[in-house]
Amino acid sequence: MINIGSSYELDVIKAVSFGFYLDAENLGEVLLPIKHAPRDLSVGDYIVVFLYLDSEGRPVATTQIPKARVGEFAYLEAVANTDFGTFLDWGLDKDLLVPFAEQHRPMEVGHSYLVYLYLDKNDGRIVASSKIDKFLDDEKPHDFKSGQAVNLIIANSTDLGFKAIINHSHWGVLYKDEVHQRLSFGQYIKGFIKYVRPDRRIDLSLQDVNETREKNTDIVLRKLKSEHGFMPVHDKSDPQVISELFGLSKAAFKKAIGSLYKQRIIVIGKDGIRLVEASDLEPARPVTKSANPGKPAKPTPPAKPAPATKPAPVTTDSIWNKKKKP
Repeated sequence: MINIGSSYELDVIKAVSFGFYLDAENLGEVLLPIKHAPRDLSVGDYIVVFLYLDSEGRPVATTQIPKARVGEFAYLEAVANTDFGTFLDWGLDKDLLVPFAEQHRPMEVGHSYLVYLYLDKNDGRIVASSKIDKFLDDEKPHDFKSGQAVNLIIANSTDLGFKAIINHSHWGVLYKDEVHQRLSFGQYIKGFIKYVRPDRRIDLSLQDVNETREKNTDIVLRKLKSEHGFMPVHDKSDPQVISELFGLSKAAFKKAIGSLYKQRIIVIGKDGIRLVEASDLEPARPVTKSANPGKPAKPTPPAKPAPATKPAPVTTDSIWNKKKKP
């Protein structure tokens, strides 16, 4: 089913002096005005267009790229105030209306606002609202996983850090002590799911969780080597001391040394952490009891490796450009 407010690849079925008609299936024939059509467009071509309603409420197509589509959030500039509401620039010739009733606070021309695009129930037109909270439901099910790459829009700041909209669907939090760059309201940025809490709330990160952990373990390992394999810090040390020595938060440090410990690269003691020497990891060779107590016992020679077996054989039994119909 084809809907207003989205983009589709449609078939050109008729050419007229003022444009081309496209087959929009359930919406019928939709006009693509001549000013938005490629010069070499002809009947039988396919072309990707965005669909919206013109001033008379008729479906119309355009090759202009909107800054957002229905069901998405966007940070848009107000360009005009009227008796009906405020119009925003969203990349099309026809501006986007925010009715007065959908303004979180009165909008001013020249200022930008974070809004959500939806279809008006009365006339089916695309409109926007700056009352974004009512379009984000924290109770809505989701399948986000730790480490997943996502698209974020910075939407608010709190005592903890920054609230961000994840993939136009859910709230997430970026903690300020983990953000090492300047963020601004309405900013689009790539991020990662850091942790999904038991209550389904979402913690975010601007760095890949796995890459960050590897980077932190490298920091600890290099520092240990520079200090001859020992440092008087561990997982219960003061966070300020850890930060001064490694430039890491205590939580990041604990994860790093935990990873190194599991790999048997370090040992963690009450006095600190130290590198494990390779010889400490090699089991001692058993010795045979000497028949002559005056002579040292000879080490048992290593067992000969089993003869190699011959392996079994393996058997092998632009988006906007038009396209011609197949």
